[in-house]
Amino acid sequence: MAEHPAIIGFRWSHAQSWGSTWPFLVSFLASYALFAVALHLLLRLLRLKPLPLGPLPALHSLAMALASAAIFLGLLLSSAAEIRDTRWYWRGRARTTPLQWLLCFPLGTRPSGRVFFWSYAFYLSRFLHLLRTFINILRRRRCALAAVFRHSAFVCMSFLWLEFSQSFQVVAILSATLAQTIVFGYRFWVGVGLPAASRSGALLVLACQVALTGSNLVCHLSFLLLHFAKGGCNGIGAWVFNSVLNAALLFLFVDFYVKEEVRRKTGEILEDDTGSDQHHHSGTHRLHHSKRPSFEAKNNNKFLRKSGTGKTKFVFYRHKFAPLYSY
Repeated sequence: MAEHPAIIGFRWSHAQSWGSTWPFLVSFLASYALFAVALHLLLRLLRLKPLPLGPLPALHSLAMALASAAIFLGLLLSSAAEIRDTRWYWRGRARTTPLQWLLCFPLGTRPSGRVFFWSYAFYLSRFLHLLRTFINILRRRRCALAAVFRHSAFVCMSFLWLEFSQSFQVVAILSATLAQTIVFGYRFWVGVGLPAASRSGALLVLACQVALTGSNLVCHLSFLLLHFAKGGCNGIGAWVFNSVLNAALLFLFVDFYVKEEVRRKTGEILEDDTGSDQHHHSGTHRLHHSKRPSFEAKNNNKFLRKSGTGKTKFVFYRHKFAPLYSY
């Protein structure tokens, strides 16, 4: 995954790399946003209930988990190979440590070689990730349109990493793909009906998101210090633009959990990642287990069942996931 000729000889090129031009990026994201909004409005006007999608959400989670794991492993091995092959240059002239190189590319770095091959693979995986938006819209999820901005920002940032050979991207991709492997792996696990503890699973996802956010903030500060201490890092302009997008994504991340906590305390019914609902009672969290059908429930009323006394109980299988703050 690091010594293949196609990986070593990779070069980001507007003529040869798919999706590498500015017109493509702008037109694709505009079409994606328009189609997502149109689909959302159409379903709302028709007042349709959440649509059963069968195994599609679970298969999408599996594809994202496998792609993220492959990119993480490939980039990790490629980074080690780059450090091994260029250590002589760092000692002789640049006096750069491996950690400094991971955070701060030297000025004049071109988007070619092993690391940028996996950066390009990560960029392509963002298009696969876009399918999540339409899955959420068809499920009539409450925050479906917010995902349009979030996913578009991820695509844009990944493009800028390659276009401007931006520093810091190695650490960002490694941390993002590791978190996504865990999160989407868990989503697939419960999506196919395998047993999983709802509370521990939600805590695992939350821990990944908090760890990812914290590590990125520390790395951003370290990058900024290196930029001024070493006379400049490559792609600082793209880094500034991406930092603005990161701030917006971080705001969405925090806002999501604040609203979820408010809804939990007020006893509002919440929708989880499978499309079912969660019911919270005055601050206490009650979980009613039921036999879960494979992949998806057979009907849209899967979160309701009648008890022996005729009362309706709310059934849910796992907690809702917050937007994955990736960079």
